[in-house]
Amino acid sequence: MARDMMLTVEEYMALRRLIDSERESEGSTLSQEISSAPKKRRKSAYARKYSAAFKKISTRYKNKNGTWRKGGFKAAVRAAHKAVKK
Repeated sequence: MARDMMLTVEEYMALRRLIDSERESEGSTLSQEISSAPKKRRKSAYARKYSAAFKKISTRYKNKNGTWRKGGFKAAVRAAHKAVKK
């Protein structure tokens, strides 16, 4: 009895093709595109100010070759937050 419920590889592949073709129908692709589109979030005023401040300040905490000094990134973050507060 259990053998009757098992699918052969060919039957399984045919079932998968049927399911895939239903997904690709015109109506379902539109709904998938709409639901999968990520929503854009607007940056807050503070985030915009912080971003600009970090770009200006970060150069002080980098080496001549452009890599971060030891502890430089953390210091740059703190300095940028402090600059935005003022």
